[in-house]
Amino acid sequence: MTLKESLEAYRPYNEQEEKDKALLLEALLTQKNVFSRENRFCHFTASSWIVNKERTKILLCYHNLYQSWTWLGGHADGNENLLEVCEKEIREEAGIQSARPLLGDQIFSLESLSVDGHVKRGEYVSTHLHLNVTYLFEADSDEILTVKPDENAGLKWCDFDDVLLQKKEPWYNEHIYPKLNAKLRAFIQTGHC
Repeated sequence: MTLKESLEAYRPYNEQEEKDKALLLEALLTQKNVFSRENRFCHFTASSWIVNKERTKILLCYHNLYQSWTWLGGHADGNENLLEVCEKEIREEAGIQSARPLLGDQIFSLESLSVDGHVKRGEYVSTHLHLNVTYLFEADSDEILTVKPDENAGLKWCDFDDVLLQKKEPWYNEHIYPKLNAKLRAFIQTGHC
């Protein structure tokens, strides 16, 4: 299924997702280089909400750029298959080989995320939007975690509610991570989101 088809089929969880779904679809249809950082206004990213096999903890990484504990993920960098982007990022950022998507290629969550201007590898990057697609993964919490020093400084498994204590950005703590946890709890209870 193409990303366009996946986005069209996705049923928003709340108003934020409804508005962001429309924005992601509009960008997909109207923006050039939307899968590349060459588009300096907005581009697609993919994130992973990773739960352990016991479904009691979430994996977070300490992101060097944001100086905060956050989910794993990254830029599409030309790959239109965002599930593949997630799988690659999980291996690169955490060294995890056991991760598997719990919903197949179905999207777990959608977000448009503003990224403040910052310096990366000695070059200024202007403020822009990440058109983010999140997938739900399961991984073995006994697997050895390996940091990627140029991107993160730590990895840890957190209880669901402790996730909110780790992130410094208020928007994530008020809107994104509670939503992801609520959707995960619904999945655990019912087998679907």
